[in-house]
Amino acid sequence: MSAYTYIDIAVNLLGSALEPDIEEIVQAAATHGVSPLIVIGSNLVESANAIDVCKQYPDKLYCTAGVHPHHASEWHSGSVTIQAELCKMPQVVAVGECGLDYNRDFSPRPIQRQAFREQLELAIALQMPVLMHERDAHDDFLAILSEYRSELTGALLHCFTGSKVQMEAYIDLGLHLGITGWVCDERRGQELAELVPFIPKERLLIETDSPYLLPRSMRPKPKSSKNKPEYLPYIAQYIANLRGEAPDEFAAQCYQNSLAFFNLSQHHG
Repeated sequence: MSAYTYIDIAVNLLGSALEPDIEEIVQAAATHGVSPLIVIGSNLVESANAIDVCKQYPDKLYCTAGVHPHHASEWHSGSVTIQAELCKMPQVVAVGECGLDYNRDFSPRPIQRQAFREQLELAIALQMPVLMHERDAHDDFLAILSEYRSELTGALLHCFTGSKVQMEAYIDLGLHLGITGWVCDERRGQELAELVPFIPKERLLIETDSPYLLPRSMRPKPKSSKNKPEYLPYIAQYIANLRGEAPDEFAAQCYQNSLAFFNLSQHHG
């Protein structure tokens, strides 16, 4: 049992290798002090399914409702109406995951931009925070977000792995940044490890993005390559060390940041 409590702000519980073991994943996470989990909705069908799963685990699971840029080609004139209905459900704590991905380009870029804009407009209309994704699309992402930022209640770029210049631009725009176990990879995560100490403490959120991004530095190595929410305390300790902060204070700060960002305080007084 972990001495501290954590909220994993990005878990790909549906449509991934975790889906067959939801009960076990949620219980193991709670045993390690990681509860609640925020389940990512990456398209409208998955978002509706996520709401149903959350209903089975009250106070242990919440979710987002949105259309990830990989699914932006599914966006149509009625999408925002459907999404708005989903977002009004009490289980939904953020609009998203939405944004731009020019790395994989699974959807044409113009429709990615349109779906992103319309979801930002929805977040403003509903006065809900937005959980976002950006990969290799910094300039367009920043330009679009800048138009809407002043009206958004909260804006989180999850799984941030960008450069110092990008980080500074996002912090200047008032974003929260989600940091994953990518930072535990001595090779690929080196730049991020150097940047993490410069993120203002009230803007930093922690996440596993499981089942992806298993922290490479974990010893003993987990038998499975699947990342799990129960590993969040390891990531938190690693980041606290990078920042030169006491693990208990860092954990408490991230927990408070998460409650405030997702307006969970009323659920978890």
